[in-house]
Amino acid sequence: MTRRQIHLAAHFPGVNNTTVWTDPESGSQIDFSSFEHFARNAERGFFDYIFLAEGLRLREHRGRLHDLDVAGRPNTLAILSALAAVTEHVGLVGTLSTTFNEPYELARQLGTLDLLSGGRAGWNAVTSSDAFHGANFRRGGYLDHADRYARASEFAALSKALWSSWHPDAIVADADAGEFLREDAIARVRHSSRLFDVDAVFDVPQSPQGRPVIVQAGDSADGRDFATAHADVIFSLHTEFEDAQQFYRDVKGRLAAHGRTEDSLKILPAATFVLGDTADEARERSREIALAQVRPQTAITYLEQIWNRDFSDYDADGPLPDVEPDTGTETAQGFAGRHAAIRARIDQLRALAAEEKLSIRELVIRLTAKHTFVGTPEHVASEIDRYVQERATDGFTVVGHLTPHGLDEFTDRVVPLLQERGSYRRSYEDGATLHDLLGLPPVAAPIGAR
Repeated sequence: MTRRQIHLAAHFPGVNNTTVWTDPESGSQIDFSSFEHFARNAERGFFDYIFLAEGLRLREHRGRLHDLDVAGRPNTLAILSALAAVTEHVGLVGTLSTTFNEPYELARQLGTLDLLSGGRAGWNAVTSSDAFHGANFRRGGYLDHADRYARASEFAALSKALWSSWHPDAIVADADAGEFLREDAIARVRHSSRLFDVDAVFDVPQSPQGRPVIVQAGDSADGRDFATAHADVIFSLHTEFEDAQQFYRDVKGRLAAHGRTEDSLKILPAATFVLGDTADEARERSREIALAQVRPQTAITYLEQIWNRDFSDYDADGPLPDVEPDTGTETAQGFAGRHAAIRARIDQLRALAAEEKLSIRELVIRLTAKHTFVGTPEHVASEIDRYVQERATDGFTVVGHLTPHGLDEFTDRVVPLLQERGSYRRSYEDGATLHDLLGLPPVAAPIGAR
């Protein structure tokens, strides 16, 4: 029986709650050498693509900047463009907001990266939910949930129309006939709605893959509908096996309504890992890493952002606060007006802490630093393969805990075992685009002239 092939993406561990910046092996999150090391290592491990997050504003809480963010959050497209020049095969995917960008401009930037990289670009299309980020933009504020996804869906459809407006054989360059572009080479794209008004002749030719791959990370009903209509990959949070299987069935089951097949959408959940020569060693390493990921102040800040109160006098190793949240003002996460949702969330946290007898710090570790795969390399490889063969996922987006070395151990110790199982590639095919690496069907034929 033919084995299903595992797809792997690599998440750059620069600025997130999994990073252990205090580790002596930790490096810079902004030096290009860190991005280059990470990308080359992903390519050495034959990953489908590297994945960069994006931050439109430094994170802060009660006027205090998040210590990792203080170093900066460089522009994603600039980093990916530079990495395109030092890699040959691995895909280049960046997170870019549909809320605070415009379709023509972003499609042009991504189309350029896709063209210059030989068809290796991808776009993690996200919505931005809060006024905290919106304050950096002229219009400020934020959109309601339904409006965010209405804008995102229209944004994606318009971007795809722009990318497909060039005929693949648009450029003739026939010196004898004096013809550079074929007739009707570029279709004019006209679109008018309450959200966008565009009348454009796109100025970036198609890349070898036709258009950038679209990745999506939302998990709501609207997010799943957006994914099945527009996305090629879902970056999900469903990593428990049965939960992942249920998510897989739900999302894949929605594809037929859009005329799509199961293989036209890949599901690659975020997955952390801790390896050891024995199971006990791996578990101990996991405990130590989790404690480094969630320091006392990190745990207190996590609760403050939910309760919207000052908990600086609380002991992170003590019980949860027995006080009500302050729902009168907006927090950085945009919780204003969501009184019922906040209280329901707090009730859930209290129930979990009581059931498992967790302190504040232990609770936050449980919620944010529980590692997906912990064990020997053989165990981790076996689990990854099981998830894919039994259709719980199509693979994983691997998230390490060190910058830029978070992928090194996985590439050295787990990838060879996946290859031995016959579930993972041993080389890249020459000229393969990101669509090819992911095993996606060809991009739809270009739109006709308008």
